[in-house]
Amino acid sequence: MDIITTLAVSIGLLGAVATYLFLTIGTIQIWVGFIGWASFYHCGGGVVGLRKSVCANLWGVVMAYVALLLITQVNSGLPGVLWPSLVVGVTAGILVMGAKIEALNIIPATVYGYASTAGYGLLSGASLTTLTAANPLICVAVSLVIGGLLGLVSERFAAMMKSS
Repeated sequence: MDIITTLAVSIGLLGAVATYLFLTIGTIQIWVGFIGWASFYHCGGGVVGLRKSVCANLWGVVMAYVALLLITQVNSGLPGVLWPSLVVGVTAGILVMGAKIEALNIIPATVYGYASTAGYGLLSGASLTTLTAANPLICVAVSLVIGGLLGLVSERFAAMMKSS
């Protein structure tokens, strides 16, 4: 089989298993897991790609979590959406500046973490200040890491099928 076919089979099978597990475990998010999975491949795959993806994703998670905390917990007194706009602008700038550090230099992967955390945090209604599995910092970080690990497993499974 060619690489596309083996990846299709591998990712299809593991995607079904992952969806079942994510949906039965509870707070971890399958959509975030798939973003982590895609990020793994975007970062080049293999153990190096996994490391790069996870580091960059988690940097994005932290920066979005800080943004969410500042937006929801600080009364700036600024009118309308000025405060959230400023917070996102500053944290997005810091997010990109992190690329000066080698472990964080894949900017799209940092944005995947940032966007996933912001999306989950804004839409879930989960508490930002209570340390539970539903907290965006924890939930998204765990989901992204699991997704990255699934990427590594799918890559290796595809390689096994290709060599058979």
